[in-house]
Amino acid sequence: MAETTYPDRKIVLAGFGGQGVLFAGKVIAYTGLIGDREVSWLPSYGPEMRGGTANCSVSLAADPIGSPLITAPDVLIAMNQPSLDKFIDAVVPGGLIIADSTLVQSIPERSDVTVKAIPAADIAEKAGLKGLGNIVLVGALFAADPFCDPEVLTAAIEKCVPARKAAMLDKNKQALSLGIEA
Repeated sequence: MAETTYPDRKIVLAGFGGQGVLFAGKVIAYTGLIGDREVSWLPSYGPEMRGGTANCSVSLAADPIGSPLITAPDVLIAMNQPSLDKFIDAVVPGGLIIADSTLVQSIPERSDVTVKAIPAADIAEKAGLKGLGNIVLVGALFAADPFCDPEVLTAAIEKCVPARKAAMLDKNKQALSLGIEA
């Protein structure tokens, strides 16, 4: 059993293809790998890829994970309205919903969960980081519910940004900071 001071988490990230949903999930999953936790990362996307639906399930746990499929997430990160509408009722009572209010105009009422609306795409674009709203949302999740040590989160970003996109590393770190501050 891996030693951890962080609670187990079942996280669903959802949006349109091309928004970086799978990449954001991969960053969260790598925090678990680096932090010596049990991890599962299950991507799912429609046939259209860009513009179609995309979501992924990430589990971080101290003990082995029985199934990568998450039907009752602790956390939902919704990057658009259809994704929020699809998954909002699945979030467990006491859970957390983080929505990109740039593209999510209407958040249904749920008094049994914490809801954070963050204009992530707008925040990223205004900072010259167009397309990094996904990482702003990962930062917002970290601020609302720390799921790893801060240095582990930074190491995960460093691991996930490929060498061929090295120029994006500092931009991803900046987007992460903007999300933490939001």
